[in-house]
Amino acid sequence: MRAFVGRCCSVFSLVLRRMVTTTVMALFCTLPCLLNAEAAEKILHVLVTTPESSLDPAVASDVPSVAVNENIFEPMLRYDYLARPLKLKPNTLKAMPEISDGGKTYLLRLQPGIFFTPDPAFKGQPRELIAEDYIYSIKRLYDPALKSPWLFMFEGKILDDDKLRQPDHVPDQAQNKAFDVQIPVAGLQALDRYTLRIRLTAPDNNFLFILATTATGAVARQVMDAYGVQAGNHPVGTGPFVLGAWQRSFRLELVANPQYRRVVFDGEPGNQPEAQSIARQLAGKTLPLVSRVVIKIVEEQQSRVLGFLNREFDYLEQVPPPLSDMLLQHGKLKPTLEQQGIQLSFFSPLQTYYVWMNMEDPVIGGYTPDKIALRRAIALSYDNQEDISLMEKGLAIPAVTPLPPNVLGYDPDFKSPLRHDLALANALLDRYSYRRGPDHFRQLPDGTPLQLVMHSLASTTGRLREEVWRKNMDAIGIRIVFQSDKHSEILRAARLGKVQMTEANWIADFPDGENFYQLLYGKNAGRANYSRFNLPAFNQLYEQSLALPDSPERKALYQKMAWLMHAYNPWVPRIHPLSADVRHPWLLNYQRHPVDMTNWRYLDIATDNKQHAN
Repeated sequence: MRAFVGRCCSVFSLVLRRMVTTTVMALFCTLPCLLNAEAAEKILHVLVTTPESSLDPAVASDVPSVAVNENIFEPMLRYDYLARPLKLKPNTLKAMPEISDGGKTYLLRLQPGIFFTPDPAFKGQPRELIAEDYIYSIKRLYDPALKSPWLFMFEGKILDDDKLRQPDHVPDQAQNKAFDVQIPVAGLQALDRYTLRIRLTAPDNNFLFILATTATGAVARQVMDAYGVQAGNHPVGTGPFVLGAWQRSFRLELVANPQYRRVVFDGEPGNQPEAQSIARQLAGKTLPLVSRVVIKIVEEQQSRVLGFLNREFDYLEQVPPPLSDMLLQHGKLKPTLEQQGIQLSFFSPLQTYYVWMNMEDPVIGGYTPDKIALRRAIALSYDNQEDISLMEKGLAIPAVTPLPPNVLGYDPDFKSPLRHDLALANALLDRYSYRRGPDHFRQLPDGTPLQLVMHSLASTTGRLREEVWRKNMDAIGIRIVFQSDKHSEILRAARLGKVQMTEANWIADFPDGENFYQLLYGKNAGRANYSRFNLPAFNQLYEQSLALPDSPERKALYQKMAWLMHAYNPWVPRIHPLSADVRHPWLLNYQRHPVDMTNWRYLDIATDNKQHAN
């Protein structure tokens, strides 16, 4: 019996060993296949620095959401990837718009045969993109329930759009019930299935740029009606990618759209050698070139750098300045990284960082001299040179107006009337009766405690910025507390007017000063104008500037608007960043675009190089 048992055990052991060996061999055989399969898939790995908010193009204005949206939804025009100076080209149109009536009428002819990606909202039927979809998508921006930050691009410009607009005094509840997207508007007409006509009240020098913004990307009404307030969680477009897996605020995947029409690269690189080289590599290729884009939300600066160095991401844009010495040495890439084939380039984004203060807040807001004095003292406490040196490691220039360099209307000769001056800030507060109490912190003129609340990001970056402002406020005797939250939650609270002050930044949606000064335009309060600054003199100048092309006359108006901003201090302009961008050697066709958030449809992965590097 024992012999039998022993033999059975021996047989079992032999079988088990063979099974294990077979399994291990299978795994060793399978692993390269899996790696090769991933390589063959050409997966692009990228990061964004803050969580996404909404994947509804009418609502989203934060960088991560817009970056994803511009790969799912399609406007009628888009930028030529490589052309410098910037150039627009047809996207879903057959040709560039036909402009007549002195620049007030635009005739737009769509390509037939473009389809939305399948969705249950279409009930199993193919859904073709038609002219009415763009009309519907533009009208949605007027819906007061959405509080779209993009309404400024059309409001008051479209002929007869007063039918869509609601008076400011109408309560929100009444507005929501009254809005009807089906109301006919003379300035938005579908002439046939593939032709629409847009008529303006006056010529708009930026209107072609507007037609290239993601906010004007086509959405289907069936989808919006089916999902209602949850439409931002169900993006359905006609673009090169579709949304795959989505772990909110952590990870998103975009998958190449299998129904995307055949788009062959035909860019114009100009005379730039690097762009010409990219153009040669892209010539005749069908876009997109990668099968998936894996997007991770990485808020911590150190995690971004380490992730890039560990080859988790194919590139890193805007190396975090406080950690730049992990990659850079004397303004150049470290030799050890150069030896790995990593490449460095510098880029000037059309971007402005600033602090805004809520002009409707009972403590910090208002237009009386005492309130202006409080905000001006805060502005005087900020030392942008120290900030650039210590926090930005020299990778920025001071911002003196909302406009960054290379935006139409930028004036390099404008000098700020304010400078870092703690003595003047303290004297100003003393003069307007913000006296110090027994604890050495200041009180309001009525003798009650003065305390500011600043929203900040719940991250290491946010904590570092908190220390900057704590130091500034301590120097002028103002107590400040910080409320940390996710970026999307801060945006949501800001739209409701529940944020007293916070740091923010704006990246150009189109390369013109209008796109920045609208952030202070009174009628945009509660939308893109988070400070809720509403000064009639500023509003009048802004409206006058809309009628002018880029010119000395318009630049003079912008200068007056900048003076008013400094006079009332709804903003403390901080910096315009200089972006140090690094990329791995297997990433092909990479070039930053001044306006488009992403270049994912053009990028390619040299899979052999990546496998060898790993």
